[in-house]
Amino acid sequence: MMWNEEVESKSREEMKKLQLERLQAVVKYAYENVPYYKKRFDEQGVKPQDIKTLEDIQKLPFTTKDDLRAAYPFGMFAVPQREIVEVHTSSGTTGKPTVSGYTRKDLETWSEVMARGLTMFGVDEDDIIQNTHGYGLFTGGFGVHYGAQNIGATVIPISTGQTRRQIEIMKDFQTSVLIVTPSYGLYLAEVAEEEGVTPDDLNLKSIGFGAEMWTEEMRQELQKRFNAPAYNIYGLTEIMGPGIALECPVQDGLHVMEDHFYPEIIDSETQEVLDDGEKGELVLTNLTREGMPIIRFRTKDVTSLQREPCSCGRTMVKMDRITGRTDDMLKIRGVAVFPSQIEKALLKMDGIEPHYQIIATRPHHLDELEVRVETSPKLFSDEVKELVGIKKKIEGYIHNEIGLRVKVTLVEPKTLPRSEGKAVRVIDKRELNSD
Repeated sequence: MMWNEEVESKSREEMKKLQLERLQAVVKYAYENVPYYKKRFDEQGVKPQDIKTLEDIQKLPFTTKDDLRAAYPFGMFAVPQREIVEVHTSSGTTGKPTVSGYTRKDLETWSEVMARGLTMFGVDEDDIIQNTHGYGLFTGGFGVHYGAQNIGATVIPISTGQTRRQIEIMKDFQTSVLIVTPSYGLYLAEVAEEEGVTPDDLNLKSIGFGAEMWTEEMRQELQKRFNAPAYNIYGLTEIMGPGIALECPVQDGLHVMEDHFYPEIIDSETQEVLDDGEKGELVLTNLTREGMPIIRFRTKDVTSLQREPCSCGRTMVKMDRITGRTDDMLKIRGVAVFPSQIEKALLKMDGIEPHYQIIATRPHHLDELEVRVETSPKLFSDEVKELVGIKKKIEGYIHNEIGLRVKVTLVEPKTLPRSEGKAVRVIDKRELNSD
């Protein structure tokens, strides 16, 4: 089932024609209405009329988070403030937040792309959707909310927190679709087990998850614990919010809503555009946004694109799940390490809970990596000899995955911090102890 079959099954030729028309229009619009873009295009020596093919997008400069922060709060808006009906921001954990402004038309677009994605999960007007993503300035909750309402489904806007209450609501209201971050989903499953609530007590038919890194092993764990398929949702505040790309029942990559968002993959160091199938940094351009068009935004998310037709019938380009962020990557003794690689190794082990922390230190001027891993209650009660054997086995799995030896510390069940939003997996202490 498709929400908008005409768009979702367009031929490549038709889609490219539509994209070029919209790219030309948005470049002209941004040049004429956003002083930042006029200045940057002029500096680059490029005019809107120079965009004659889709490939000509490469003539345009990139936009970064730093550019958006420099324009804080409303410097990137293309319309008068009175036409902006909603504002969201990023978390702002590294300085000023980035601001995202929406006109009424932008909210309609957001609702449309999310409705398409939720329909991929099998959502219809009879469903009850429990939305644990945060509301407020975070975009996560609102994207799902607008899409669900567009479909006509019932939304429970419970937001984050109140974990035991979440379980109670899921059971009492017979929630059919759960929207979570992967780490919070696993925490919910853990609490449900403590409360004696089994998948048979629930009515879940699908799970939508996103907003943080995950591995296929983590997805399998989530599906097993809730006995429901889990589908990936991708988005970011700067471009729109959740709804940029979503997963269909095939669960082999996310369909990019490319009539609204034009994707490129670049080499983050050379900034050259890479071919389909090559892994690199995702760059996105708004093709239809009215309030705040963003051109060639460097997401820092690592992925690749594939254009082969999908067995679900959709023809929109697919992106692989995000395997890391260029700014999440740890360089340990010259080796690039992503948290997802560690997670993949951990989830191969029975008796290991999917809760971990990666701690980077630099004693004696040499990088060291420690991975703290929770064990199951049963495992932690085993003999010391057994635990030592498991510890060595995990160290071996991680070594095979990343090519580095790390120290593994097994900790008691439920001792690592839980997250109701995005999990904090990496603690880099190298700046603190580099003396």
